[in-house]
Order: sequence, then structure tokens, then C-alpha cells
Amino acid sequence: LQKTGGKQCTRGNKICVTGGVGRFCRILYLKFGDILIFSIIFAHRMNDHNNISNEKAPLLPVIIGTGLGSGFFPWGPGTAGSIVATLTWMILTLFFPEGDTVSSITWFLIIFCSWIGMWAVDRLRPFWGEDPARIVIDEWVGVWIPLSIIRPDDYLWAIVALVLFRFFDIVKPLGIKALDKKEGAVWVIADDILAGLYSAFSLIIIKVIIAVWIK
Repeated sequence: LQKTGGKQCTRGNKICVTGGVGRFCRILYLKFGDILIFSIIFAHRMNDHNNISNEKAPLLPVIIGTGLGSGFFPWGPGTAGSIVATLTWMILTLFFPEGDTVSSITWFLIIFCSWIGMWAVDRLRPFWGEDPARIVIDEWVGVWIPLSIIRPDDYLWAIVALVLFRFFDIVKPLGIKALDKKEGAVWVIADDILAGLYSAFSLIIIKVIIAVWIK
């Protein structure tokens, strides 16, 4: 099977990607083991950074809550977490090129990571306090919502989805800020889910406007 247009082809059991973004994502996939090991070591070493407790937080919730350590990025951890989550989605599209399959897997990840993210946040609160910036699993969940309505080969729209999500997550309009002010693990995830829903709705409107304009 081969797809033209510089997007993706398969040779036997191997995947070759000819697009620039695709090649980058494939490199990330091939290095996934190294990246995962580095993330675990990095999360372990950063575990006691700015803790409100003298004890270290349990490692598994740290790895989950910080989005494989992306939340420890010193400048804009929320943006860093959202970018890593978007790259994860792009890697996923390389191996599941069918739109329905990617959408289903993405929604499974949204639901699963919402649940496990709340568990991780709840475990980390005694050590890190209420919704610290380094917890970015909520950004992972939120940005996957607009990505779930994008075709697997539409990397440009994936970037648009990322930008839209960061806008809503930072500005926090239309009730997002009200959810963000609430305390508890559920609300840590909830405000980003709402930001993701607004992002998806905005993405649909933009696509409709462009489609009408082109006609």
C-alpha cells in the first residue's frame, strides 16, 4: 500500500513517512523508548522541586501529572505539555491513518487520561498544593478534544487546534475561569475540558467559514 503526495507509505511491516512533519514524528516514535526513560529519570530528579512537603511525591502520579515530565519545562509548562500532547497525537496518526480509528482512540485517551489524571492530581495535592503549573495532564486532555475532529493527515489544522486551545486555556473566557477557581482534582481537569470543547467548536466554525469563502 502506498499513498502519494508525500504523506505516508508502508513497506512490509515498516512505515515510511515522506512529509516533513511525518518524518519528525517518526523519529520521535523510533526514539520513544529513550524519551520515556529520560522522562522518568527527569521526573524523579525534579520531584522535590518547590514542594510544599518535605517528602517526595510518589513517582507514578508525578509522571502522569506532569505529562511525562513536560510540565517541568520552566517557561510555559502548559504550552509545553500541550505541544507534547499534540506531537503524541501526530505520532498516533502515522499508525492509524483512518480518521474514524484515530478519533475513537483519541476519545478513549481523553476519557482514560481524565480519570487517571484526576487520580494523579489528587495524589499530588499534599505535596504540590492546589493545581500547580507543573501539572499538565489536564492540558493533554484538553488539546486532544479539538484534535479528535481533525483528519489524521491535517497537521496544519492540528497546529490551529493547538493554538486555539492555548488561547482558551490562557484567556479562560465563558466560564472557564470560574471552573479554574474551584478546588479539587475534578476541576483541575474540567476547565481544560471546557477549553477543549470551545476550541473544537471554534475549529468547526473556522472550517465552515473557509469552505463558504472558497465557494
